[in-house]
Amino acid sequence: MNEIPDPIEPLVTRLLKEIGEDPGRSGLEQTPKRVARSLRYFTSGYEQQPRDILNGALFEVSYDEMVIVKDIDFYSLCEHHLLPFFGRVHVAYIPDGKVLGLSKIPRLVEMFARRLQVQERLTVNIAETLEELLEPKGVAVVIEAIHLCMMMRGVRQQNASAITSSIRGEFEQDSKTRAEFMDLLRYRRESFA
Repeated sequence: MNEIPDPIEPLVTRLLKEIGEDPGRSGLEQTPKRVARSLRYFTSGYEQQPRDILNGALFEVSYDEMVIVKDIDFYSLCEHHLLPFFGRVHVAYIPDGKVLGLSKIPRLVEMFARRLQVQERLTVNIAETLEELLEPKGVAVVIEAIHLCMMMRGVRQQNASAITSSIRGEFEQDSKTRAEFMDLLRYRRESFA
């Protein structure tokens, strides 16, 4: 059975020719297919919607203290150069009668990361979505990332990282709440062993 080629494949073949490569040489013969599969995976977040990811995982609970999920690893593609940027996301919210299944927060992060992005928008996308769907008293999102577009080209900074935040509701209005969140981000757990 013949497999229908992905429309991205001929584009990759042409790209290889344009940079001076021979797409028919050993080692590159399967590259267009591999790149097409990779790009489909790296951008699979376009096929998902936040409500579908969070569906059925909102629970009514009388809990009004901070909920934090931190050190969520993510990988994304910079929309300016199509180069990877990656790092960790830290998310907190203060419930107002509803909590979210904890595993849904990393799924939400991954959905938005699997789109062409800039770190600033990724930060805001996560915060806005949680604010809209959870209606919490406050939301805070902090992202720390390394960008290959800064490391491999341009300024070629090997140790530079970027930190972005989106602070809303009680985190924005109450400096003590914001400080507690930041202190908890610095907290490193001891080994459970």
